[in-house]
Amino acid sequence: MVHQYKLNGYNIVLDTCSGAVHVVDEVAYDVIAMFKDRTSDEIIADLLTKYADRPDVTAEELRLCIEDVDSLVQTGQLYTEDNFEDMAGRFKERSGNVVKALCLHVAHTCNLNCSYCFASQGKYHGDRAIMSYEVGKRALDFLVENSGSRTNLEVDFFGGEPLMNWDVVKQLVEYARSIEKEKGKNFRFTLTTNGVLIDQEVIDFANREMSNVVLSLDGRREIHDATRVDYAGRGSYDRIVPKFRSMVEARGNRDYYMRGTFTHANPDFTEDVFHMADLGFTELSMEPVVCAPGDPAALTPEDIEIVKEQYEILAKDMIRRRREGKPITFYHYMIDLDGGPCVYKRISGCGSGTEYMAVTPWGDLYPCHQFVGEEEYKLGNIWDGVTNEALREEFRSCNAYARPDCKDCWAKLYCSGGCAANAYHAAGTIRGIYEPGCELFRKRIECAIMIKASEAEDQNLE
Repeated sequence: MVHQYKLNGYNIVLDTCSGAVHVVDEVAYDVIAMFKDRTSDEIIADLLTKYADRPDVTAEELRLCIEDVDSLVQTGQLYTEDNFEDMAGRFKERSGNVVKALCLHVAHTCNLNCSYCFASQGKYHGDRAIMSYEVGKRALDFLVENSGSRTNLEVDFFGGEPLMNWDVVKQLVEYARSIEKEKGKNFRFTLTTNGVLIDQEVIDFANREMSNVVLSLDGRREIHDATRVDYAGRGSYDRIVPKFRSMVEARGNRDYYMRGTFTHANPDFTEDVFHMADLGFTELSMEPVVCAPGDPAALTPEDIEIVKEQYEILAKDMIRRRREGKPITFYHYMIDLDGGPCVYKRISGCGSGTEYMAVTPWGDLYPCHQFVGEEEYKLGNIWDGVTNEALREEFRSCNAYARPDCKDCWAKLYCSGGCAANAYHAAGTIRGIYEPGCELFRKRIECAIMIKASEAEDQNLE
């Protein structure tokens, strides 16, 4: 499958199955579009008519171009056959029941009352609760016991707001470090926080022990404070921004992300990205809101079109900033066209429900944090392990080729079939799709590839 598009002056041709990307001139772009359905003579005749006012476009030049395109086809760089479907079911079978990552819900409570919160202000449609040290310790032991020969294990401290259970977070990190050498494991921790409770002690500990921190900021003060409020209705922007700046400044070159959400109130979300960049933050992410279609925060079809335009604006501005020596990173534009994800990841996706699970404060296991509270998606618990084998097998078999709506999508090997939770909430099944999310994802990939094309062009000019 080949996907062709034009963006920011680049004519881009993507060969879906090989991952090859070609930046070509107008004539070659047209030849590639016609190559599979027309004979050489038909292509030449049509393009001689189209480019009648261009003396450089001759029958001989067109024939040479057709030969070049044919060479790319023969070497597996264009119109590559899709031979991955038969592999899709086998990959996860080979991985067995190895678990490599846990999302620890150390606090099902929150000190903010964000209006769009998918987790019901941290309660996940249940009761407020915090995780005890004993439950967290058992969760870490469960991870080690089920990690097979994997050395690197990922643990996310999540909520609600995990800083509301900070002492337990510190105790769990200390316990994990105490068993690393004995068990032959290396724990990599991530902390996701709204920032309200950050102090110097949190900054020092997180910067020492957390491989990554995710800091929740929605951008401009008026946008952030419209939704991310406390229970008295007060915005949190002025309380958290100085703390985030202190943490990031002290963090040095260690990973972090400013993670925002945009809604119907700000489909012009690039203004919020640029605002965060102006504050000095360079590692940025802005996610579309996840909510019911009738929710006041939900993106409308009109918003979707605005957002797609905004993605292009952001991509062009990122190129400008890079050329000026002041680059920023946007999470959704991080793409590796040289190596990239292995075939397993391209087909199988994030591993939710198999390699990755969420743990509630009382030790129940769910496929990921977005399924917590959906009782039919409970996998088991950290003492008995996975007891709902049928559910695990359902997730194991869910991949880019298990979703009928993905069959003819050029981007399926970039999203691996998309988010199972979004599909479930939108279509009632993890084998469905969330079409607005798909539409935005395709636009992001187009922009990300275009940015890479600009980088390659700049390198050639050096």
